[in-house]
Amino acid sequence: QVQLLESGGGLVQAGGSLRLSCLASGSIFRINAMAWFRQAPGEHRELVASLTGGGSTNYGDSVKGRFLIHRAGTKNTVYLQMNNLSPEDTAVYYCNADVSVDSNDDQGKDFWGQGTQVTVSS
Repeated sequence: QVQLLESGGGLVQAGGSLRLSCLASGSIFRINAMAWFRQAPGEHRELVASLTGGGSTNYGDSVKGRFLIHRAGTKNTVYLQMNNLSPEDTAVYYCNADVSVDSNDDQGKDFWGQGTQVTVSS
């Protein structure tokens, strides 16, 4: 049906930058919203940033002013630009999309990517 493929994770030094991308593919009628979540070992999964179809954005408190969610280039692709990274940002980052697969799917359903590891060293 719908697949989300993340890329761009890796190892970066503290203070550095990294850009994650997420490509949604498959049977997509409408993408209602896309978001990034992250989960560090032993921690709960938290919202990093979200982007609605209307262009509204929302950021977690810990990343405000440092991260930016946006769409550019390839259709159905969302990016997460991460700046001024710190070791506290180390986590597996997951792409999430609320997708309507056909015209009768008014509210959509959540789809998740497999995650991409981001490791920030000090």
